[in-house]
Amino acid sequence: MSRKGLPRHRRRNRTLAVGLPLALTVSGVFVYGYRSGDEASADAPGWATATADGFASVNALGQNGTYGGRDGKTVTVRTLAELEKYATASEPYVIVVAAAINMSPVGKEIKVASDKTIVGSGTAGHIVGGGFFLGQGVHNVIIRNLTIRDAYQGTWNDKEHDFDAIQMDGAHHVWIDHNDLRHMADGLIDSRKDTTYLTVSWNKLSQENKAFGIGWTTNTTADITIHHNWIRETEQRNPSTDNVAHAHLYNNYLEDEASTSITSSYGNYARGNTNMVLENSYFQGMKNPVIRDSSATLVQRGSVFSGTSGRNESGGAGAKWDPKSYYPYTLDAAANVPALLKSGVGPRSSIGTTATTKAAATTLTVAQDGSGQYRTVQAAVNAVPVNNPSRVVISVKPGTYREVVKIPANKPHVTIQGAGASRKDTVIVYGNAAGMTKPDGSGTYGTPGSATLSVSSDDSQLRNLTVTNDFDEAAHQDIANQAVAVLTQADRIVLDGVIVNGDQDTLEMETAAKDRLGRVYVVNSYITGNVDFIFGRATAVVDKSVITLKKRWNGTSAGYVTAPSTPAGRKGILINRSAVNGDVSNGSYYLGRNWHPGGDTTVDPQATVRETTLSGAVRSTPWTDMGGFSWKDDRFAEYRNTGAGSGPASSERPQLSDAQATGQEVADWLGDWTPSAS
Repeated sequence: MSRKGLPRHRRRNRTLAVGLPLALTVSGVFVYGYRSGDEASADAPGWATATADGFASVNALGQNGTYGGRDGKTVTVRTLAELEKYATASEPYVIVVAAAINMSPVGKEIKVASDKTIVGSGTAGHIVGGGFFLGQGVHNVIIRNLTIRDAYQGTWNDKEHDFDAIQMDGAHHVWIDHNDLRHMADGLIDSRKDTTYLTVSWNKLSQENKAFGIGWTTNTTADITIHHNWIRETEQRNPSTDNVAHAHLYNNYLEDEASTSITSSYGNYARGNTNMVLENSYFQGMKNPVIRDSSATLVQRGSVFSGTSGRNESGGAGAKWDPKSYYPYTLDAAANVPALLKSGVGPRSSIGTTATTKAAATTLTVAQDGSGQYRTVQAAVNAVPVNNPSRVVISVKPGTYREVVKIPANKPHVTIQGAGASRKDTVIVYGNAAGMTKPDGSGTYGTPGSATLSVSSDDSQLRNLTVTNDFDEAAHQDIANQAVAVLTQADRIVLDGVIVNGDQDTLEMETAAKDRLGRVYVVNSYITGNVDFIFGRATAVVDKSVITLKKRWNGTSAGYVTAPSTPAGRKGILINRSAVNGDVSNGSYYLGRNWHPGGDTTVDPQATVRETTLSGAVRSTPWTDMGGFSWKDDRFAEYRNTGAGSGPASSERPQLSDAQATGQEVADWLGDWTPSAS
């Protein structure tokens, strides 16, 4: 086989997806029309259906995210008796607090039951002299848009009165958002006794000895997200995170004013065995802004320190982790955080669309004849707002669009969808290859740079269209001929009802970085090619699709379907309930080979082909080595395939047992993500 047919070293574009999460916008109106304590007969207002982001959004412990009482009735309360009645009820409720409610006795903490949203009506909702308690097992609770204040008993470092604004002991899936918490007796927020799947966002915490304490057990199990909070004029626990398995703190503003009697003793504190990731926060005038115990791990990146002094620490030998492997998020620039939070935290006069509220999709139309809003697909992509919080559908009218299309990392939730009756009606095509010199002379494209259509943004989709790389290998045997049609470098990507056409390296599925998760779901689609034409390090499923084998540029039949470069501990490529065929010679194609990019010994390539029809083109020994690495040292297997190209188990043809196959299904690949059309 000519070396020109073999894949060369591929360079990666490892772009980190960052951007601006939207704060609450003043576009919705609270409903004031209910009599106090009445259950609403109308549908709950839009803000009542908002769901949490961060760890509170994760499907775990039998709870799929945090949505509070949205499935129950909406009630408006103005008295302590009414608030306590509904907050402690066993049924789900959205409880609108429409007045200042005085707690009696002072320090009373209402024991909130599961499946509740407690939300202030505009800025009218105040809890005075007490707060809320969420006990063991309480879950799916939202506390939003409230002012909780003034349980102070005259002693600054109060050891006698354990009066908190919000205390959680063993709760899970809780979202504390857009509150003003201040001037309590003990602390403002206590997350204790393994409380987990907690998100605390867009709150103002102030005028307190202890702002936010986390821990109180020797277990290291809690997962907590703390973002966009303004913590000012508090002495300690800002927060203090003790034995937290995953503590993600980002875009917070910690402020100690020099002219006041309150002096911070420390800022963010990783205690015990905590594993903390701290990103793009702003520390103003803080003493010891970031500290950690020797047993903790603290990864810092992107923060600003202004007028700070004392300890500012990072490091540790514990587990490193990537928050984006658990949930999507976008970062604000640290320099913008003070202004952003001063205007955005605390109760809003109204709650409209947020980054966590599902909004209707926006549609942009593309047509070559000028009948749409844009004549090219890329022009429509360019028109998508940066960090768009909800889906934008780019509807492309039938035609052949000869252009390169790139969806950048800071434009998530984009769908490019053909508007024709068939996937063949709308075609996006170009002909770049890895070895071609760029027009500006700055070098060659490289493999990923050759892509006709690149998707670098999370939660994006391609539907009902054809994407082709028509590079002419026969005419350009003098250059590297990897020529990608579709490149993905993001998480939760869907290709549904598409045709992906090429020769070598047709469909490249990567991640934004080697340590980042990138899942791709390809369904009801056609993929054509000849050499390594389904490849990369992503966790990818090709489901209910047709994989068409093509002859080489010179008319010969030889090739490889997959070339996974899976990171160790991740899932690789799964071909499920599909068909592999084509007009090529019998016994000429391998199902795959193990790609170790640049001789990387840390990767552990994986490909599983199951319940798929294999034509006679597939070799009886369907796996082979690559780059001096034995495929038998990596992860390759089949399960219950049929057709002339299938075969019995042997040392050259590993087959999963029924028990093993239960752990290699689509759901195992996709994890907590269920692909959908929205």
